[in-house]
Amino acid sequence: MRLVTVVLILLLAVIQYPLWWGHGGWLRVHELQQQLAQQNDKNTNLKLRNERVQGEVQDLQNGTSAVEERARYEMGMVKDSEVFVQFVAPNSTAPVSSANLPSMNGSTRGQVSAAPLRVVPHPVSRSKQELRELDKKAQKEKAAEATKKAQGQ
Repeated sequence: MRLVTVVLILLLAVIQYPLWWGHGGWLRVHELQQQLAQQNDKNTNLKLRNERVQGEVQDLQNGTSAVEERARYEMGMVKDSEVFVQFVAPNSTAPVSSANLPSMNGSTRGQVSAAPLRVVPHPVSRSKQELRELDKKAQKEKAAEATKKAQGQ
């Protein structure tokens, strides 16, 4: 009788081993369930990303507003009728980026100046003719100063 009990206990242990630690055991099933939950989370995140990208593609295909937004923020471009203004703190330096560097064709569009801005509280509107006259007057004054310096030396 004692031998039968020992044999039955051994058989029970042998049967329990694959149930817990074998190929299809409970521990393996638990591991696979965790991996499945992680993969489902990844898939959900990727589906959201794909939906965002699909929406962006549709915006780029259907309208000009998305293209314009990308040109403004990623390439630093402005329209011909616009003036780009950047407010910089008095003691800080302008960030250096590829938009700040001169381009190969000599264009200054999209460049950011590190010089501080001067704000005029009540600007006076002037016609193009008045501006030309002021420019000529300033050039004459510079030429007169240059001749005075040349004569003084």
